[in-house]
Amino acid sequence: MGGHTMQAVRVSNYGGPEQLRLEQVERPQPHEGEVLVRVHAAGVNPIDWKIRQGVLQAFMPMTFPYTPGIEVAGVVAAVGPGVTDFKVGQEVFGQVAQGGYAEYAIASADVLAHKPQRLSFTEAATIPVGATTAWRVLFDYGDLTSEQRVLVVGAAGGVGVFVVQLVKWKGAQVIGTASTKNLALVRSLGADMVIDYTTTIPEQVVQNVDLVFDGVGGATLPHSFAALKRGGTLVSVTTQPPEELAREHGVRAVMAHSQPSGALLQQIAHLIEEGRLKPVVGKRFSLSEVQQAQRESQSGHGSGRIILEIP
Repeated sequence: MGGHTMQAVRVSNYGGPEQLRLEQVERPQPHEGEVLVRVHAAGVNPIDWKIRQGVLQAFMPMTFPYTPGIEVAGVVAAVGPGVTDFKVGQEVFGQVAQGGYAEYAIASADVLAHKPQRLSFTEAATIPVGATTAWRVLFDYGDLTSEQRVLVVGAAGGVGVFVVQLVKWKGAQVIGTASTKNLALVRSLGADMVIDYTTTIPEQVVQNVDLVFDGVGGATLPHSFAALKRGGTLVSVTTQPPEELAREHGVRAVMAHSQPSGALLQQIAHLIEEGRLKPVVGKRFSLSEVQQAQRESQSGHGSGRIILEIP
């Protein structure tokens, strides 16, 4: 790249995947407390296409044009004043406010962590949103203990793969739902039991679980409620669970939100270094294939996290 420009995906209006365009733009500069990351891999999250479609504009209005992407792994290219934890040339990963689908992205220093040595950039980019959300689901919202049984709806998804692994790390029992082609993956992550949701309704084979993580939402929520014991907890990451269903089943139901935290990510990085957590990379695309990547994410049939690779 000559000068101080870079390639970035830009969105100029709400709409379909055709709104995603690769453009040459000014490279951003880090301000106080910020880090400029040369991005080598960016995660494609469902929230990216929901923002692009405009369905979240009531509480997440965008200023156009903008660059999507909230999850990156790369190398520190520059640091702003006051940044002491990161130095140019170090490999990092983390969650950014927006701007991940680009050769360079700005991150607040407090949401970054040092990339685990054993992971490639592509693998590392699957971690920040999925693993920190899974951690919050289980330990902040779910109060997980080792005696419990947990049902993971959408166990092969970007968050679900980490929920399964963290439940096992905690020593609790985990039951995962997935499509036929993803059952072996979920089993390999440590699930004690797997349910093929294309042929089986979960509550027909599993009842009285302590905690349900629902990574699918919508039509799956009534089944998630039905599998819980009274006094249990349902945590969703896609849809606000209906309060009346929670009352009817005598359970607690909450929607978890991902909050970026470099400190938590560093803790998760230690688990990865110890081999207790492993990334699950979905399909990989180049920056120029971004429309296809978001279509794939929107289909909801993949496993793990879809990644944009940026050499």
